[in-house]
Amino acid sequence: VQFEESGGGSAQPGGSLRLTCAASGFDFGGWIMSWHRQAPGKERELVAVISSLGGTTVYADSVKGRFTISRDNAKNTVDLQMNSLVPEDTAMYYCNKATFGATVYDYSPTEYWGKGTLVVVAS
Repeated sequence: VQFEESGGGSAQPGGSLRLTCAASGFDFGGWIMSWHRQAPGKERELVAVISSLGGTTVYADSVKGRFTISRDNAKNTVDLQMNSLVPEDTAMYYCNKATFGATVYDYSPTEYWGKGTLVVVAS
């Protein structure tokens, strides 16, 4: 199982960024996927979850209405569109897949993590 995140960078408050995660080593289309983030000095937190066919999404309250998770099962990728960025969104962002038995509403990621992609929001 491997995840390769990309698309991070610097943005001003109110700006946008789009992150992409390329996944490999498993049957991508059969698994719930997620994005997580870890800010300096804080624990990693769940940001968004998407069902295997993309029909159901769940978001952390802190990003609801600003971030959109999507997936392309033909390309084995999951994206995170981030709009109306605020400094509190500054973090390393990671993607992951669900553990066996997890649901979009009772979600837990695997122990596999990629290197992440850094997002910095500052004026």
